[in-house]
Amino acid sequence: MSKDATTTPHVLFASAELAPMVSVGGLGLAASGLVKELTDQGSNLTVVLPDYGPSIDGFTEVDAWSLPVPPWCGPTLARRGAGPGLPDVILVSAPGIERPHPYNDPSSGIAWPDNTERFFAFSAGVAALCGSPDDGGVEPDVLHLNDWHSSATVGFLADPPPTVLTVHTLGYQGVTDAFWMSRVPHRSWLFSWYDVANPLAAAIRTADRVIAVSPNYAREILTAEAGMGMDHELGAKGTALVGIRNGIDTSIWNPATDPHLPTTYTARTVAKGKAAARDELLARFELDEDGASIIGVVSRLVDQKGIDLLMHTVPYLESMNARVVLLGSGLPDLTAWVRQIAADNPDRVAAQLDAFDEPLAHLIFAGSDLFCMPSRFEPCGLAQMQAMEYGTPTIATSVGGLVDTIVDADVDVAGGTGFLTTTNDLPGLVDAMHRALRAFGSTQRFNRIRRTGMKVDWSWTEPAARHADLYAEVLAEAQNS
Repeated sequence: MSKDATTTPHVLFASAELAPMVSVGGLGLAASGLVKELTDQGSNLTVVLPDYGPSIDGFTEVDAWSLPVPPWCGPTLARRGAGPGLPDVILVSAPGIERPHPYNDPSSGIAWPDNTERFFAFSAGVAALCGSPDDGGVEPDVLHLNDWHSSATVGFLADPPPTVLTVHTLGYQGVTDAFWMSRVPHRSWLFSWYDVANPLAAAIRTADRVIAVSPNYAREILTAEAGMGMDHELGAKGTALVGIRNGIDTSIWNPATDPHLPTTYTARTVAKGKAAARDELLARFELDEDGASIIGVVSRLVDQKGIDLLMHTVPYLESMNARVVLLGSGLPDLTAWVRQIAADNPDRVAAQLDAFDEPLAHLIFAGSDLFCMPSRFEPCGLAQMQAMEYGTPTIATSVGGLVDTIVDADVDVAGGTGFLTTTNDLPGLVDAMHRALRAFGSTQRFNRIRRTGMKVDWSWTEPAARHADLYAEVLAEAQNS
């Protein structure tokens, strides 16, 4: 490569989601926050997304051209333009990619049956964009892939640029029929995994750096318990596996400027500001002020998030003088079960389950006394940082990035920001809730915990700088090899 080492690398950043253009979970928020901060810090990024059609928000096209892809992909276009706050975005448009939801049928919550074909076609388009401008590419210096949706890109490149892969979760690997190994023209053996094809495994094996989204998750995924079959592959990466904590977009999640709150507040005025938000939250759910502590939850309703574990604490809430206020959507059976529990326990559980409501999410972060994340595994987690930014200490299981971001206030009296379970089960969660509520009963101590969490820099500033350093490192290594 001829690029001078002092020149800012041109990075092609491929993701299945990027808020606010398209986002259904943490991937979209994390990708957006990172891209925005990298751009603000001077990085040169081109973002590439699947063209989901009308479900893409805020895209303005300025150019389009055909991409050279395998015939099975069908006619594939690169649509270049801009998105909200993003000066350079390319949508890969191919037959079958366009859908009202990136992954699932909204009416059933069931994954689209052709997701493998859709995201392999997207990956073929990403690979084409790595080519020279004469061949329809943008010739990036570094390729940054995110999760399995873009991981198959490595099989469409004979000579890939220096590559960074972020594993936002090992819970989704894109495992599919071995037939799909015949659909990639280069190094198809990389996809072989226990007699099936695994695009995430291929990208892990190929990437010059694999980023886990928190330091603790980077350690966890080296174990058989948390590695989800990838522990040996990840262990083989050695120092090429790194953990970088995600951040949150503090231009959006900031109680000092939040337009969704009845009154803004800072760490100095947290008690007054949260009291106003609490009153509005109670009114929103038509709840009486009976002195019960409010434990907020903003979550997808999927097995990973441990919402079933939280619901099993409901019999204990009356003796704790606490209630749960929950915003979430997800698996139909789990959603129906939570809805029934809320109907049976109206004084203890209030829930909005029909659709995600971002203004309500802001209000829950601000108006709750405590926040709860009972996750079975949590690569990083964003909600706990959002909650603490709003002065709401978090009760959480001791997994993944929750361990990196929450300091147990009973372990570190001066630096505590929340409460972690000692065992990741129902007794452990109930114990952590009891400890948190005891702290809530001590105004002086609880206000200190609130303010400590609010003083932490949860932004993307430091994580983005570390990503930029990694881009420079992998490019320098390629130039010197």
